[in-house]
Amino acid sequence: MANLKEIRNRISSVSSTMQITSAMKMVSAAKLKKAQDAITAMRPYSNKLTELLQTLSATLDADSGSKYSVNRDVKNVLIVSITSNRGLCGAFNSNIIKQTNVLINDVYADKNVSVLAIGKKANDAFAKQNRVIANKSEVFDDLTFNNVAAIAEMLMQKFVTGEFDKIELVYNNFKNAATQIVMTEQFLPIAPMEGELNVNADYIFEPSKNEIVEALIPKSLKTQLYKGIRDSFASEHGARMTAMHKATDNATELRDQLKLTYNKARQASITNEILEIVGGAEALNN
Repeated sequence: MANLKEIRNRISSVSSTMQITSAMKMVSAAKLKKAQDAITAMRPYSNKLTELLQTLSATLDADSGSKYSVNRDVKNVLIVSITSNRGLCGAFNSNIIKQTNVLINDVYADKNVSVLAIGKKANDAFAKQNRVIANKSEVFDDLTFNNVAAIAEMLMQKFVTGEFDKIELVYNNFKNAATQIVMTEQFLPIAPMEGELNVNADYIFEPSKNEIVEALIPKSLKTQLYKGIRDSFASEHGARMTAMHKATDNATELRDQLKLTYNKARQASITNEILEIVGGAEALNN
């Protein structure tokens, strides 16, 4: 059994760790509320914009398609891997890195695959494989639509010029504080709408359908990327809050076990001292 001093030091260490994890949990909970409100408010706008765009696109002639919907033979693929800049958030980052590796090694095994990292964790993971073409981790320092739009414009330019034939997004979709769903979305070329569309909706177009679609597509793509990063941002705080909550519970349990061990060791020490005193007294009497 460890001596009393060692156990006291461990109790002190675990107590300090518990205070840190508890504080990090409260900080993430406060940030999560703001991030959750932002993504919740944005989703209806994003969904309606996508629905309007796809409804209009379905009514256009086949030969009037956009340059962003051109399907080419896939040779060069770009994966936009969205992680966080910091750790201590459970499996949040490792799930994205794992899914990106699945795309690289399995889905696009025979393709030339590159990675655009949004988040330092993705950059650290794929820089070793020499796959990172750009690191846009600084976007989290000032997460605004304009900053994300600049990244989206760069992606659109790389697709239009033929540098990449397909672009995929990999990010965590925010469901609730305890659940994040790993999403893989096709960014470019624009994926066709699944299911039935209300192509007979009564719209009055001014200007023409083609001009409206050409104006909406870049805005829709920027909004799609912004929603993905916002989803990831909210998921990060939810994952960190959950991880710190579990860490605090584990530290509390460990501290209680150490206190029990400390009390047992102290009682054993006191008992030994009493036995020594009684033995000494008996020896003197004899």
